Amino acid sequence: MTTWQPRPGELLLTRCLVTFATGVAPKVSGMRWFRDTERNDIQGALPGWPEGPTYTPRTENRGRARSAGRSGLIGLFAVVVGGLESLAGSGSTIKGPSGPVKTPPEDPENEVEDFPVMWAARDTLARTLPWQLDRGRRHASYQTKAFVTDQRIVLIGYPGGSGREAEVLWECGRRDIAAVERKAYSKDKADTVICFTDGSWCRLHVYTGEWFRYLTIPNELIPLDALTPGQRRTVNAMVAESGFAAPPVVSRRPSGNFLAEQLGPEDPPVGQRIAVIRLMGPDGEEVNPQPGDYGF
Repeated sequence: MTTWQPRPGELLLTRCLVTFATGVAPKVSGMRWFRDTERNDIQGALPGWPEGPTYTPRTENRGRARSAGRSGLIGLFAVVVGGLESLAGSGSTIKGPSGPVKTPPEDPENEVEDFPVMWAARDTLARTLPWQLDRGRRHASYQTKAFVTDQRIVLIGYPGGSGREAEVLWECGRRDIAAVERKAYSKDKADTVICFTDGSWCRLHVYTGEWFRYLTIPNELIPLDALTPGQRRTVNAMVAESGFAAPPVVSRRPSGNFLAEQLGPEDPPVGQRIAVIRLMGPDGEEVNPQPGDYGF
């Protein structure tokens, strides 16, 4: 097994599964596009990209019918589940199709009428993103992960799935990122838009909130030797309890609280945590979370 490691002196902050996002509005549900700044489709002009699926937005009537049909299916499922649960008694757990996203769109032009996941003029950074992020172009077992460090973002591909042989697909420096925005109008509120300093941007579906927390600018990391004695005790106890080899990372949150984190192994045994977290005050004491402490 080959795993990616940061360079000497580079601090790994988090890693997570990531793909290009997918539309959720009825007109563009299940679709994505790659656009230039004139809203032209550029997927055929991206160097080295294999042919992939092409999409046509549904008409308004088709979108409404699809939405109504889905709502009707969900309603029917609820009736059936209600009957089954009444037969099964308390304690039964039956899961069905999820409902539509209830959060209103923030950017209807790019979330309802169209759904670009790449917005890039010629020779801009977003155009260099790897095609492997597109689930419509890769093998079903292929996975892509983002590794976020204090210096850069690195995209790693796993042709045989996570924990297998890895290949470096792409990277960019933190200085190339102008802004990062979490998008609520998405499945599980897991979409993130990354705006690059050259004006291009991409929309990615991210499978963990730590990604957003460590891409938010500014992000104030605290050196371990700058911690108070009480904070050092808390961090040392966390490390001893976890048994993980990765160095702990401490950041000062917007509220003034301190968040200590430690990553577990990239491919943990079943049931093992992938990270440990402690939220603490200036003396290492446990504190209640405040808005923004976890980056959500």
